[in-house]
Amino acid sequence: MKLGLPTFLRTTTFKLALLYSAMFAAFSAALLVYLYYSTVYYIRNESDRRLDLEFEQLGNAYFTGGMERLSQSVLERMTRTGSTYFYYLEDSSGRKIAGHFGRMPVAPPEADSKTVYFDFDQPEPDGSVIVRSAAGKFVRLRDNGGALLVAFDTAQQTAIVGRIQRAIFIAAPIGLFLSLLGGVLSSRGAASRADDLARTAEAVMGGELGRRVPVRGSGDEFDRLGQRINAMLDQIEKLVDATRNTGNAIAHDLRSPLSRLRNRLEIALSQPLSQDAANATLSETVEEVDRVLATFNAILRLARLEAGAEGERVRMDVSELAEELAELFDPACEEAELSFKSQIARHMMILGDRDLIGQALANMLDNAVKYTPAGGAISFTVQRGPDGTIDLTVVDSGPGVPEAARALVVQRFQRLDSARTQPGSGLGLSLVDSVADMHGGRLMLQDAGGPPERPGLKAVLRLPRA
Repeated sequence: MKLGLPTFLRTTTFKLALLYSAMFAAFSAALLVYLYYSTVYYIRNESDRRLDLEFEQLGNAYFTGGMERLSQSVLERMTRTGSTYFYYLEDSSGRKIAGHFGRMPVAPPEADSKTVYFDFDQPEPDGSVIVRSAAGKFVRLRDNGGALLVAFDTAQQTAIVGRIQRAIFIAAPIGLFLSLLGGVLSSRGAASRADDLARTAEAVMGGELGRRVPVRGSGDEFDRLGQRINAMLDQIEKLVDATRNTGNAIAHDLRSPLSRLRNRLEIALSQPLSQDAANATLSETVEEVDRVLATFNAILRLARLEAGAEGERVRMDVSELAEELAELFDPACEEAELSFKSQIARHMMILGDRDLIGQALANMLDNAVKYTPAGGAISFTVQRGPDGTIDLTVVDSGPGVPEAARALVVQRFQRLDSARTQPGSGLGLSLVDSVADMHGGRLMLQDAGGPPERPGLKAVLRLPRA
C-alpha cells in the first residue's frame, strides 16, 4: 500500500513556502559568496598596497644612497618592533647582504619583478622548527644586478580566510534548515486554518447548520474569511429556518381558505342552483381564490426582496408618497368609522425604492385600519428622526401587540391568536421589516400609550435621510 504525503505537504501554501525557502537559500548563498570574495579580495588588495608602499620607500632609499643606503634601510626595518615583513637583499654575485633568511628562499627573477609564494623554516626558542608560509615580491636591481625580496607572513591572512570559510560552511546549512523549517511551520499553520474551513463546510453539507468556522482573533486573512463565511452561514441558517417555518405556516394559513373553497364548491355541486345562487357561489369562490393568490404573491415578493432581486433605490421625496397614501386611506378610515389625521413634514428626502416604501407604508396603515375597532383613531406622521433619519409613524388605538410578541409578529405567517379572525396572511409586517432592512433602516413596534385594555400600537419605520 502506497503511503500518501501528509496533507500540509500537498498544500499550495507549502509549495509557496518551499519556493520562498529556495529563493531565500539562493539569496543567502549568493550573499555569503559575495562576502567571501569581497573580503578576501580586500585583504589581498590591502596586502599588495602595503607591499608596494614598502618597495616604494626602499626604492627611495636605493636611489638616494645606493646599495649602502638600501642595506641600511633593510637592517633598520628588520629590527623594527612589530614589523610583519621579511626581507632579503643580495648583491649581483648572489651574496647575502642582509635579510631574515640564511639564503634566498626562492630563485630571483632574471629582470624586473615577480610575485612569489614560499614556505620557510622558523626556529623557535625551544629549539623546534616550524614551517611558515609567506608571500611577497622579488625585484631585480637594474643598476648593479642585485635582488631585493620583501615578503609577509600569510598565517594571519590564511586564518581570516579560514574563519570566513568556516562561517559560510556553518551558516549556509543553518540558513537553509531555518528557511525550510519556517516554510513547514507556516504551511502547517495555513493548512490547519484551511482544514478548519473544509471541516466546517463538510459539517454544514452534512446538515449541521449551526456549525461555524473557528475565529482565533488574530485579525489575519483567515479570520476575516472565517467571519464572512460565518455571516453567510448565519444568513443561510436564517433562510432555511424561515423556509421551514414558511412551509408550516402556509399549510396552516392556507388550509382554512382552501377547505372553505372546497366545501363551498362541494355544496354547490350537491344541489341544483338557481342562477343567482350560482353567481353568488362563483363570486365568493373568486374572492377566496384572490385571497389565496394574494398570499402567494406576497410570499413571492418577500422572497425576492430578501434575496436582493427586487428594488431599485433612487433619491426620492417620501413626503409626496406619504401624502398620496394619506389621501388614499382617509376614505377607508371614514368607512370603518375611524378618525384619521396626518402630519407630514415637507421635503423629506431618502434613498429608496418608491414601490417598496409605498407597499410598506400601505401595510402599516392597512394593519392599523384592520385591527382598530370602530370609533378608534389612527394618526400618520412623517418627521425628522434622530441622527439623520426620517421616521414614518402609524399610531392606532387598537389592542396593540404585547412586548413579548413584537419580535414574533414581524416574522413570516406569524399572527396573534386574536388576529386570526381577521383576513390576512401574516406577511404585512414581515414585508415592512424586510423593506426597512433593505434600506438600512429598521421597524420599531411600541405601545401607543392608551389604556391597559387597549394600549394601541405605534409602528415606526425609521429610514436614513439622503
